[in-house]
Amino acid sequence: MSDSSAPQQPSGDQLATKSQAWSALFSEPMSDLVKRYTASVFFDKRLWQADIAGSLAHAEMLAAQGIIAVADHAAITRGLAQITQEIESGAFEWQLDLEDVHLNIEARLTQLVGDAGKRLHTGRSRNDQVATDVRLWLRGEIDLIDGLLRELQLALVEVAEKNVEVILPGFTHLQVAQPVSFAHHLLAYVEMFARDGQRMQDVRRRVNVLPLGSAALAGTTYALDRERVARTLGMVDEQGRACVCQNSLDGVSDRDFAIEFSAAASLVMVHVSRLSEELIVWMSQNFGFIRIADRFTTGSSIMPQKKNPDVPELARGKTGRVVGHLMGLITLMKGQPLAYNKDNQEDKEPLFDTVDTLKDTLRIFAEMIGGQVNPATGAKEGGITVNAQAMRAAAARGYATATDLADYLVKKGLPFRDAHETVAHAVRAAQAEGVDLSELPLATLQGFHPAIGADVFEVLSLEGSLNARNTLGGTAPAQVRAQIARQRARLV
Repeated sequence: MSDSSAPQQPSGDQLATKSQAWSALFSEPMSDLVKRYTASVFFDKRLWQADIAGSLAHAEMLAAQGIIAVADHAAITRGLAQITQEIESGAFEWQLDLEDVHLNIEARLTQLVGDAGKRLHTGRSRNDQVATDVRLWLRGEIDLIDGLLRELQLALVEVAEKNVEVILPGFTHLQVAQPVSFAHHLLAYVEMFARDGQRMQDVRRRVNVLPLGSAALAGTTYALDRERVARTLGMVDEQGRACVCQNSLDGVSDRDFAIEFSAAASLVMVHVSRLSEELIVWMSQNFGFIRIADRFTTGSSIMPQKKNPDVPELARGKTGRVVGHLMGLITLMKGQPLAYNKDNQEDKEPLFDTVDTLKDTLRIFAEMIGGQVNPATGAKEGGITVNAQAMRAAAARGYATATDLADYLVKKGLPFRDAHETVAHAVRAAQAEGVDLSELPLATLQGFHPAIGADVFEVLSLEGSLNARNTLGGTAPAQVRAQIARQRARLV
């Protein structure tokens, strides 16, 4: 006869519906307020694919090591396949009482396969499980971001290819400085985004390291083959060697990989923001250098003539959001002692939002700059229309070839500082006359220095200025075309 006062072993179904994995220790249930405050399932459920992938690799290793039976491994695999189908079809019921993605999946697995589902957690903790899930998920997102960065670079290259001979006033301090090829200007952003891609690949190497097997903080007494799990999950280096966290405390507690990704993402957004600022300025009536396609702009509720560059403006604003997430993650980590702390639940929402914001921004910018194919006509419709005449006129207004005149005098034997001073006097004279340097009569120019000859007018032309800068990295059309070819070979 059983003692009704003795504690009863909970059934599989009871375990599946309990709100706490540790509930046998506690004398009262968690309050509803605390459940809502501490639960993460409604944002971390996006980790479900990574969670299942990690569980499958862990279960396969446990069976190979003889820690669980082959039959249990088969049941776990079968159950996780059904859960995958349920989640993909929308039939899976996510429960707040089960707190997070891990317990929701484990509870459903236990419902489906019984005791085999309970054995899956052997040799691991939610601490190393979540660290693994976030790394697996982020690795996949980095791969997507790398592709989007390449698409944006290709869009810029395509626009550059059509505008090699278009002359843009190059600015310093937002003052006209020297003429540059518009293509050369766009290729500067290609270089920035190329470095962003390199940084992302660097981050990926440090993300792609396995914490699983660190357990709660001290490792485990089970004879786990962690390197086998790493290889199964593709967590290997360029030589195919398994990448495994070498210290269990570090494996479960640090989120520097998420911080590093956020820093790289912030730099991408800073580059997008700089490009956005230029697009906004160029589109304004005071410049009129470009027109952005209507599908990327909005109007005014009161001023019918307005066409606002909302996409670049919003991207400029979202840059602050992404940089803010970086600061939040750094602050989150700075005060935590080893090992895992509940604070780390707060790493996911800023990380998720950073990824979403970055991907959306890169997608829309690639389309806004490169255009899209019209399904009705099959033709590609550009997102940006270039006003070459407005750019040229602006370059002509700003005495952009003054440095070329100084260089011309240096080649005639004048020290550069003397040449600089001579050209300054010439610019003042041109300003007084309301003309460009190239419009001053030869006699007037010779009055500033007798070495000036009739060949000076070729030097003072916008095209002459561009063509003269025919060194590696320069704005001469020949150099720009070589850079476009280099970028195409790298990207295609």
